[in-house]
Amino acid sequence: MNRSKYPVILGSLIFAVLSSTLVLAKVDLEALKPSPKHQNESRLVVQLVERMHYKNTELNDEFSQQILTKYISILDPNKMYFLGEDVLAFDRWKNKLDDGLRAGQLKPAFEIFNVFKQRVASQKAHALKVLDTDLDFEQDEVFQWDREKAAYAIDQSELNELWRKKVKNDYLSLKLLKKEPEKIKETLSKRYTVMAKRIDDMKSDDVFQYFINAYLSLVEPHTGYMEPITSENFEINMKLSLEGIGAVLGNDGEYTSIQTIVKGGPADMEGSLKSGDKVLAVGQDDEGSFEDVVGWGLEDVVQLIRGEKGSTVRLRVIAEEDGPDAMPHVVHIVRDKVKLEQQAAQYKIMQVKDGQHDRKIGVIDLPTFYLDFAALQNSDPDYRSTTKDVKRILKVFEAEGVQGIVVDLRNNGGGSLYEAIQLSGLFIDKGPIVQTKLSHGKIEVKRDVDPNIIWKGPMVVMVNKLSASASEIFAAAMQDYGRAVIVGGQTYGKGTVQNVMPLNEYVNNTELELGQLKMTMGQFFRINGGSTQNRGVIPDIEFPAPPGFEKFGESAYENALPWNSISSSDYTMFDDLSEEISELKQLYASRTEVNFEFDFLKKEIELYEKDKQDPTISLSLTERQRLVEERKARKQERKEKREAMLAAATPNPLLGEVTLLFDSTDELKSEDTLAAEKAAKEAAETEEDEEAEEEFVDFRLHETARILADFIDMKMENLIATADKSSKE
Repeated sequence: MNRSKYPVILGSLIFAVLSSTLVLAKVDLEALKPSPKHQNESRLVVQLVERMHYKNTELNDEFSQQILTKYISILDPNKMYFLGEDVLAFDRWKNKLDDGLRAGQLKPAFEIFNVFKQRVASQKAHALKVLDTDLDFEQDEVFQWDREKAAYAIDQSELNELWRKKVKNDYLSLKLLKKEPEKIKETLSKRYTVMAKRIDDMKSDDVFQYFINAYLSLVEPHTGYMEPITSENFEINMKLSLEGIGAVLGNDGEYTSIQTIVKGGPADMEGSLKSGDKVLAVGQDDEGSFEDVVGWGLEDVVQLIRGEKGSTVRLRVIAEEDGPDAMPHVVHIVRDKVKLEQQAAQYKIMQVKDGQHDRKIGVIDLPTFYLDFAALQNSDPDYRSTTKDVKRILKVFEAEGVQGIVVDLRNNGGGSLYEAIQLSGLFIDKGPIVQTKLSHGKIEVKRDVDPNIIWKGPMVVMVNKLSASASEIFAAAMQDYGRAVIVGGQTYGKGTVQNVMPLNEYVNNTELELGQLKMTMGQFFRINGGSTQNRGVIPDIEFPAPPGFEKFGESAYENALPWNSISSSDYTMFDDLSEEISELKQLYASRTEVNFEFDFLKKEIELYEKDKQDPTISLSLTERQRLVEERKARKQERKEKREAMLAAATPNPLLGEVTLLFDSTDELKSEDTLAAEKAAKEAAETEEDEEAEEEFVDFRLHETARILADFIDMKMENLIATADKSSKE
């Protein structure tokens, strides 16, 4: 953090500490203290990391300063609670946290949290006072909504002014949704009270977890600690999140957001909810009021979203890329229990007509790399696995006359390494798939040992920024062997191996209930010697990334392990696709010039980049209404262009017509769910324009199908040319 931004004009550190103490004395809250258990865990975690972690890290004074900065930013990421004098006062510990972690002396972390707790209570009280004043929305003033790079407030007066503008912005956002003044005040009063109560209700375990993870996350992004209650409830919380809509939720202290969408689940089938979307409010059934959930705890939001199968939940959300002036949209999702079959591989059969040829395309949608390991160990012939299910789908494709396949790995966060290797083996002769380098330096090569190739035809692998780990291993192997054309977006870049280590296994005291340490123990490398770490897999044909996607991925972490390389494995390429890829790129580029979807995406990216440069938002009602109308006009333009394209008697000859012939997910929906979806769609069409979301169209998949159709044409031409040459000889 740039300390030149700190308000050094406050005077000496002693006066800063005294000033802070005097202000905090006005709010009487219980101070939290570390327990002896936390002292033991702190010492043990440091020992394990220094002895066993893949990355060598020295816990010294310089690292101590980074931990202090990180811990403060975890508690107050937008600099809306701590004063500059608080941060200056905390500096007295900047070179001591490393020694404290080693010795289990955690008093500084708890003192910092107790100051934070007091500040939150104080600003809640101020926000409630502001709500009782008359707010003027004709004034020409702005609110700095993104304060990550801003200085801390110099004093209480400046902090209160920031909060006056925050309250005004929150009020205006609800006013634009046509809420009545009394309802707005009620909603915001509850919001600020709930946010403060969450902090006040935190226990010493929570504080220790925040602090120890400030240290561990600086070692490496995928290293972390979970308290016993967290690790016990982790799977439960995941299941709670999955039931109902099929989405894993997260919380940053203010907003509940969508972390991942479960493939085949209700949210995935509905189509418009995306990773990174923030949930502002939740409504039950097709009609009725919304419950504001900003500031709520994760479990409370989950309870609202869960419900009976076949019922409808409405989520008022804003997208990850949306600025503070964006109006939220409403997503209708019919609740259902996410079945095992829905989380398994699914498939589509599509037809691409380009004026000369009709090509039948098979799409395999892989949500994760899964394996029922227990059933496999028990020799159960009916065990489920990615590879078995894909084999079955390939047989269907063969029977249906499919000419080429797309393996869709978008949003696939990984899973079983074994399955990534086995799946790769379906498309190549035997050979190496991935290399693993462990913390002690040993390199292991994982191989496919089966010489049988199940599918030899044209193949495209589709990826995006949320394709990670095992997905990257599979995509990289297909690229290195020349087995498939890779299209989409740069992948996540997670090329590391983690182990979960219960801390109780490293102590003799059975009465202690310790947490778990997840630690990075190795790194994956491609068979060509390069790593998937940080850089990910770069597609052969790259689509423009959606706005906001730069916030995802390994490269977004400052302390992520860097890209690295080792010696290449010995392998034989399946094919050299360099000439085909060059021609496919040209054909793709010519289509993007006439495909309005890509043109619209380009404009949205430009607007996002422009908005990103300005961390402020107008508090003028007139100006905000103008911005709302601009966004509505852009969405309407896109909708009209899509309708015109679909209605055209003679479509653009460059854009091959893509038709869905079959979708296996349709067979998984119950009659109740289908009926409820129809009712939800009818209800959504009657929503006010600013809340209704346009129908989701997967234009990236459509373009991928066109690329594959071109690839099939090239392969067919090569076969004909080879046959002609042979006949002449």
